Formats: sequence, C-alpha cells, structure tokens
Amino acid sequence: MRPNATVSVPIPSNIAEVHERSLKDFARFLTIAKGSSAELRTQAYIAAKVGIISIEQMNHIVDETKQFSRMMQALAKIAKSKTEN
Repeated sequence: MRPNATVSVPIPSNIAEVHERSLKDFARFLTIAKGSSAELRTQAYIAAKVGIISIEQMNHIVDETKQFSRMMQALAKIAKSKTEN
C-alpha cells in the first residue's frame, strides 16, 4: 500500500476540472478535496503502523496534508462568500 498513490493524484485533477464550473461547485469540490486529504493522512497513519513507511515519512505526509486542508478550507470559504454576494 502506497498511501499517496490512489488518493493524492486525483485531488488536483478534480480541483482543476471543477474550476471551470460554478463557484458553488468549486467550493463544494474544495471541501471534498479536504476530505481526500484526511483520507490520505489516515492511510499514512496506517502505513506507518504496519511498517510500510517510516515515522518520519508519516510525519511529513501528515504535516503536508494538514497544510493542504487549511488551504482548501480557506479557498472554500472565499468561494462560498463570493457566491453569497
């Protein structure tokens, strides 16, 4: 199990795809991307627990996905505010 192979690749593709749609859809997909980031983080925890990746690798993935989630939350908030105006 490679924790980033099945989850991380579709995230930017999905965001790029929906960017061409409405701001409401864009905000919704950013929230979905945030969920995918949490899924990747969970896979990293599991992979480290069973010895597939090191604790250092897990910590790196966790740190990166937390930062990504914060960015997606901020972008979603901006997109939602623009749809309400």
